[in-house]
Amino acid sequence: MPIRYIITAAALLVMSACSTVPITGRSQLNLIPGSSMMSMSYQQYDTFLKEHKLSSDKEQAAMVKRVGARLQNAVERYFSASGKSGLLADYQWEFNLVEDKQVNAWCMPGGKVVVYSGILPLTKGDTGLAVVVGHEIAHAVAQHGNERMSQGLLTQFGGVALGEALSTRPEATKQLWMTMYGVGVQYGAIMPYSRLQESEADRLGLIFMAMAGYDPNEAIGFWQRMAAQKGGQSPPEFLSTHPSDTTRIENIRRLLPEAASYYPKAAPAGVRTAP
Repeated sequence: MPIRYIITAAALLVMSACSTVPITGRSQLNLIPGSSMMSMSYQQYDTFLKEHKLSSDKEQAAMVKRVGARLQNAVERYFSASGKSGLLADYQWEFNLVEDKQVNAWCMPGGKVVVYSGILPLTKGDTGLAVVVGHEIAHAVAQHGNERMSQGLLTQFGGVALGEALSTRPEATKQLWMTMYGVGVQYGAIMPYSRLQESEADRLGLIFMAMAGYDPNEAIGFWQRMAAQKGGQSPPEFLSTHPSDTTRIENIRRLLPEAASYYPKAAPAGVRTAP
């Protein structure tokens, strides 16, 4: 087949797979059906939990579930108010804390969340944790994983369907999936999210945590602590898919007035903030 026809076919595939982020309206590439993303998410999440130790600290585990439940409620209210509840219809929310020194957390499609115990010294309570979990949930509901997985399929497998990639190269596809969600991956050739997606998740995460009754202003303190714990080891911004710590904090400051409009005057009882 002449190369021009191959290029045309690829272009048509990309155009037909274009959609928009449910909240911001940004155009994005989603080659994978939502049902396929959910099915693989639940499978990989169950496998991960079988291979990793859940935290035995009942208080900390309860905190993760408590903060997660409040954010879940906020997200569902936000989507309901936007007339888009159907986009969350197949979500099976779950929030777990695992014993791991990594400073990490992630959310797979369908609301499958894992928080690593190594990040809790930096969250310093419910509100700091809400910054993290709200940010990760934002990635999921904005379909950033589908977007990154689609880009990965195009790059590594020439745009073949997920089912075909799974049947012909299952281990490579699984590794691609894990990399997209940062599962056990701290650094790599393909980072979990781009700078644009990170900034988008910051904005949505602030809104979700504010709606859940957590003060969004505390996001500044959390990201400052994150920056401090890196000890200056972050790569220059132009070499990273993530915004630099300074850029992220400046962006969050600009986003706070919008998030504050969703924050109730009095936080609900039981919400613990960082000292």
